[in-house]
This record gives sequence, structure tokens and C-alpha cells, in this order.
Amino acid sequence: MQFLSKIIVNDFRNIALAELEFSPNVNCISGNNGEGKTNMLDAIYYLSMTKSAFSSSEKHNFRYGCETFSISGVYVMNDGLRSRFSIKVDAGGEKKIRRDDKPSGRISAHIGTLPVVMVSPEDTQLVSESGEERRRFANMVLSQMDSAYLNDIQQYNRLLAQRNRLLKEMSPDLGLLGVLTERMSLYADAVHARRKAFTEGLKPLLGKYYELISGGKEKVGIEYVSDIDKAPLVDILESHRERDLAVGYTTAGVQRDDFLFTLDGYPIRSCGSQGQQKSFLVALKFAQYELMREGYGFAPVLLLDDVFDKLDPGRISNLLGLVAGNDFGQIFITDCNKVRMKSIVDSITEDRTYYEAVAGSFEKAEA
Repeated sequence: MQFLSKIIVNDFRNIALAELEFSPNVNCISGNNGEGKTNMLDAIYYLSMTKSAFSSSEKHNFRYGCETFSISGVYVMNDGLRSRFSIKVDAGGEKKIRRDDKPSGRISAHIGTLPVVMVSPEDTQLVSESGEERRRFANMVLSQMDSAYLNDIQQYNRLLAQRNRLLKEMSPDLGLLGVLTERMSLYADAVHARRKAFTEGLKPLLGKYYELISGGKEKVGIEYVSDIDKAPLVDILESHRERDLAVGYTTAGVQRDDFLFTLDGYPIRSCGSQGQQKSFLVALKFAQYELMREGYGFAPVLLLDDVFDKLDPGRISNLLGLVAGNDFGQIFITDCNKVRMKSIVDSITEDRTYYEAVAGSFEKAEA
């Protein structure tokens, strides 16, 4: 089992300086909105993924008036040995990652070392927003599990940017355009195959967890939709060439892929209630968790941010029955309602820690 035993956060969001020690089992952080409990979970996520779970802009991660922030953590690795990981970010966007005080090299080499799954209210964007959010979700999961996938999607996006710049030129080099198209197609095929396999692996797990959480009879599903389902990308882009030249960007490819979430065969976005959508999203993340656990051979760290919000008592009980199982590793839970969280967690395990967040500071409470 791999887990985070200690974290030090400096000038990250509203946290000036915090040093917390954690249980390998369940860790709870309570506090009112805006006090910093979600920021602490995001710091844990950042140490794993080298980016925030919530903000695409790095500038929002610096504490007001600060030009650097740092996060470091001591992990007990799956082999039982301890390792210290740290990341320091400056205002220019430079990120320095170290493991046991030695530079880790490329960021991509770090991704996947500390597997993590985040469940938060922000997940509603997976249902309500565009396909970009769902592609980001798939990329986040697959990049942790498969370094080749991370390289393929990075290379594809680099070539896509080059092709789009070329398409904007007054007289683009059509020969170069053809070369870029062929190279993009190679990476697109690999990305498409991995996303398709990911979706097929997720389907039965999603259905299983939705039934366990909701207790309902409705069936949920996920379908992968891609331009490459119709023909090889090189053929599609060749047929779209005149259109692409006219609009100045690439109109087909895996950058347009989407994942359709369904409830009894209909888009859950339009037919699912708030509770059904919430149950679907939690089930989706738990399915991700199981898929990653199987892939790694050990459980990722699970971050549950305000997960009890908008779930009725029955669904909360079902959810906790899952979390209390032996298949789960280290878990972090936040909730505004300290009494509710304590009564829930105390019924799960005796191995837990409690912290209360106030204005970016964290005080350990009695278990």
C-alpha cells in the first residue's frame, strides 16, 4: 500500500504554511467554505499531477502577494520505503520537481508515480460542459497509467499546433501540411485505441458502482465518440483540407473526441436529476479508482471533496459502505459539517485523523 504520511504546503492559494501528518487510512478536514480545506486536497493533487485539479491558470495557485509556492510530501511507497517528493513553482511558471532531494527531470516522468483520484463538486462540469472537460478527464486518467499515452497525446497536440499555425498563413506550404497530417495520424491512432480500450474497461465498473451508490434500477453508460471511428485521420484531414484552409484550423481529429454519458440510453445531461447526475459522477470516479488500482497493483490516494453534498442519506450510506471496504487505501474527506463527517467516519474505522481548517491554517482535533 502506498500513502502520504506528511505534507508541507507553503504559499499555495490561501495556505501560508501548513505541516500535516496523516493516517494511512482515513483523514478528515472540516471547515466553512473558503477556509482552505479544498485547497489542502488540491495541494495533495498538485504534488501528484503537477497541476491543480481546479484551476487551469497557474496564477491562481499563488498566495496573494507571493511569487513562489512549494509543496512537499513524504510518501510510504508500495515497496515499504519512504520517499520525499517536492515541487516548487515560480511566477514565471518554472516547476522544479525533486525526489529525495534529487531533480526528477521531465514533468512527464513524474506523472503516475503518485496515483491519485479526486472526487469533487467541480465534477459536474463533466456533465454540463463541453467535450473538452471529458477529454481532460480521460487524459488525466490515462496519463497516470500509461506513459506512452502521455507522450502520444503531447506529440499529437504539438503537431496540431504546428498544423494550425500553418493553416493560418496566407500561402501555406501544402507539402509541409501533408507531412504534418501523416505524422499526426500515427499519434492519433494510438490515442484513439487507448481511449477506446479505456472506455470499454470503464463501462462495467461504472454500472456496478452506480447501482451500489444509487440502489436504482436505471442503467448508466458511457460511449466514446471520435472522428476516427469513421475513417483513418489522414483520409479525413485530406478530405477536410479545403475547409481547414478556409477557417484556419484543423476541423477533425482526436482533439474533438467526446464521451457520451447516458441514463437508460438517454443523455444524462438532459434527463438525469441532480441526485442521479451526482451519483453518476461519483460512480464514474470510483470506476476510475478501480481501473487504476488494477493497473497499478495498489490503491491510489482517494480525495473526496464535499462528496456528501447533494446526496440523500441513503446514497451517503451506500457510498460509505463502498469506502469502508478493504479494497480502498488512503482516503481524504472534506465536509463543512464536522459533526456529520465525524459520525460517518467513526462508524467506518478507528484509524483516522481529524483537522479543522480556519483561514488557511489547520488544527489537529481529537479522533
